[in-house]
Amino acid sequence: MKRRDITTFEEAERYLSEVPRFTSKHTIEDTRDFLRSLGSPDKNLKIIHVAGTNGKGSVCAYLRSILEAADFTAAVFTSPHLVDIRERFAVGGEIISREDFLRYFSLVYDALDWDSLESDRKDAYHPSYFEYLFFMAMLYFADRRPDYCILETGLGGRLDATNAVSHKELAVITRIGMDHMEYLGDTLEMIAGEKAGIMAEGTPAVIWDTCPETTAVFCRKARDLGITADFVSKNDYTFGKIMNKTIDFSLHTGYYGYISLTLHTIAAYQMENAALAVRAAEAMDCGKDIGAERIRAGIAACFWAGRMEEVLPEVYVDGAHNEDGIRAFLESVAMDGMSAAVEGQGSRHRSLLFSAVKDKDCQRMADRVVESGLFDRIAVAGLRTGRGSSPLALKEMFLRHGHSDIALYDTAREAFYSLLDSREQGERIYVAGSLYLAGEIKELVSNDKF
Repeated sequence: MKRRDITTFEEAERYLSEVPRFTSKHTIEDTRDFLRSLGSPDKNLKIIHVAGTNGKGSVCAYLRSILEAADFTAAVFTSPHLVDIRERFAVGGEIISREDFLRYFSLVYDALDWDSLESDRKDAYHPSYFEYLFFMAMLYFADRRPDYCILETGLGGRLDATNAVSHKELAVITRIGMDHMEYLGDTLEMIAGEKAGIMAEGTPAVIWDTCPETTAVFCRKARDLGITADFVSKNDYTFGKIMNKTIDFSLHTGYYGYISLTLHTIAAYQMENAALAVRAAEAMDCGKDIGAERIRAGIAACFWAGRMEEVLPEVYVDGAHNEDGIRAFLESVAMDGMSAAVEGQGSRHRSLLFSAVKDKDCQRMADRVVESGLFDRIAVAGLRTGRGSSPLALKEMFLRHGHSDIALYDTAREAFYSLLDSREQGERIYVAGSLYLAGEIKELVSNDKF
């Protein structure tokens, strides 16, 4: 491969999009070695490391919001992005500028061993797409010097690039589900074992209590490392009500007893993620500086794009992209429906725009959607990414399970406009099945005039 003259944000983004074509899977030691060659930018950062199957980004968002409500600055590295690659890097709630993106891209680029790369040596190191972005984040955050740095794993935990950091203040593990089985294993215990790889000596852990099998894995890991593991479960919070597109619930905290919290969302699953974030904040702070009022303010102020996000009036986009994510999405739709009935609004009509990528268990997602009986009509569509499932194959999955009203579209744009044009009075439209789909619809709404 040849070195290029990259001088614009667009050229840097284009280069990164091509990285998978000429890079191979690296070991975690390869990642650590290159991080050290960059001057170990992680060494002075107070790192909170977040892994899990679903809810990682939401936990990062709630934790950031709590810290900022307590007057701390927080840097956050998350993935994937929905519309703009710069979404992955944020400090103080602001994403990285195009100028800084190019600057830190260039710092990593210039640090590569171009003599080895240009001579096509087999041992020449070039970061993968995710590794490259991780290195950029570490350099950027080191210069910005936040009080805390929150890192979301990309895939797994034990071998994830983010696990190359030299130390952590806290490890947080969200709900475990069946996803990425080709890389992480085909049982919940095996997947939990990979996620447990972010746990480290001298680092306390806060973990969602998914099921006895996964909890046993995390308990063994904590015991082997000689660390404490604090488990959070649904027993720690009590749902209050959904009203005016907010959720009220009560959470049992470690230092403040029961506190009442309000989420500005209709996503019922965010009670779980908010509870985990609160417990994480308590684990770091030990009840000293944050306090119940700042927790309330942080939770109430949090917004996380693409999670039951109302992008247009009565149009909700959700990033659910695996079976467990669809489960949580459907629970939220059902709970919101019950709330509407209690408020005297009656039952509302619902439609769903669905798409998914090929490597997910699309049939099980389709099964759950049909079994829920929540949607009067369903539209399936293709995605712009080459990873997208065939719309015809998706339609057959829904028909196989007995849903008769399935509309097929080549593109998400076509499907979205069709649902908007034909919806009945009071009908609510939901979009789910893929983060790619969520990103496409958000971009569509942002660019078009409504």
